[in-house]
Amino acid sequence: MHHNDHFGNRAAFPPTRGSLLVELRSENPSERQRALDTLLSVYWKPVYKYIRLKWGKDAATAEDLTQDFFAEVIERNLLDRYDPKKAKLRTYLRLCIDGLASNEHKASQRLKRGGGVQVLPLDFITAEGEVAELEIPVPGNEDDFFAREWARSIFELSLARLQQDCEERGKAIHFKLLELYDVDEGGKEITYQDAARQFGIKPSDVTNYLAYARREFRKIVLQQIRLMTASDEEYRREARALLGVEPS
Repeated sequence: MHHNDHFGNRAAFPPTRGSLLVELRSENPSERQRALDTLLSVYWKPVYKYIRLKWGKDAATAEDLTQDFFAEVIERNLLDRYDPKKAKLRTYLRLCIDGLASNEHKASQRLKRGGGVQVLPLDFITAEGEVAELEIPVPGNEDDFFAREWARSIFELSLARLQQDCEERGKAIHFKLLELYDVDEGGKEITYQDAARQFGIKPSDVTNYLAYARREFRKIVLQQIRLMTASDEEYRREARALLGVEPS
């Protein structure tokens, strides 16, 4: 996907700081659960792929360790020890995974005992298909690998959310145009006139619909980044890295 170029409009955001971390440490069980669901939705695929490729585990072991990692987040309050001043949340989580994967025997014993945590309904088959297309991270470059897969996860989730929002608002064509021009490679050859004919709209509508979809997509991506970062500085850095623009 072409991340830059199209996200010039600035979006206003509520001045939340580290909202995911706040909720993960909340006394309120429903807030904690919501935060865990958010963390899981973004991180489970990067965690699985990282364990498969960095640690060279087979698919079944990587599935178990991924499940066990998120069980640890819950059972051992793994994020209570996280200090945003010392590292990015993503880096801290990756180091926790290293600790778990290097001590796999203990993890597997805990899983055999049942661990008291439900098995998470994750689509490992899709993740495994994506693993086949990735290169093993070079020693010293683990952060880059994990960051790239994290970004891919953010974009995938944001696209799914945009699609849902557009369909609910009766703007399905807006989303299809974004898919055509910014997601699918084939969009480069299709003129706005062609697209207008294909969707039964005016060429000027194509311009406007695309601008709307790109603006909304950028807003959703920024909301995801805001949730996933622990400070304003980290939020701005990640926004620049993912969208190539300075967030408001």
